[in-house]
Amino acid sequence: MKTKKETVEKKIKIETGEKVQAEEQETPFCPDDVSALKNELSAREKESKENYDRYLRAAADLDNYRKRAARERADIVKYGKEDLIRDILPFLDSLDRALEHKDTDDAQAFRDGVALIQEQLLCCLKKHGVERIESVGVNFDPNIHEALMQMESPDHEDNQVVSEMEKGYLLNGRLIRPSRVCVCKNTGKSDGWKNQEANGE
Repeated sequence: MKTKKETVEKKIKIETGEKVQAEEQETPFCPDDVSALKNELSAREKESKENYDRYLRAAADLDNYRKRAARERADIVKYGKEDLIRDILPFLDSLDRALEHKDTDDAQAFRDGVALIQEQLLCCLKKHGVERIESVGVNFDPNIHEALMQMESPDHEDNQVVSEMEKGYLLNGRLIRPSRVCVCKNTGKSDGWKNQEANGE
């Protein structure tokens, strides 16, 4: 025996089925709709093909860009010092000219010429961000100085740079070579000498 609920559900199913069949009977088959769907499908296929072609071109462009960037990086590493070398070449010319006059007996003139070439070279290096560290007479700084020896000096204070064995250089503020220096280390004897000098003895 069917319950009341099952009877109601069956009735709803029958009613909805009849409505669907009625709607299907009301919409007759139309060939224009099929051709419109075919046209829309072909348009979508064409659009999909165009999008795929654009993707392939973009992927090829990206691959070409990567190869070009890799070549440019390699060229920068290989030829990055070209400007510096081009600026240094005139100093080689000056040295060649100086060596051509090796028969001269004027040592001072030769020394002045070499000093001029050195000054030109320092100006060129400064143009490229290289600066010389001036150390003599300043306090020893382990960040830019390398102490090779210590000596007593009545003309310098304790821990002051007395002389340089090798000049130090900075590149755009970064240390590329420390100054190798001799540092003053005053002892009690030197202090006694200073006290005598201060007292006029």
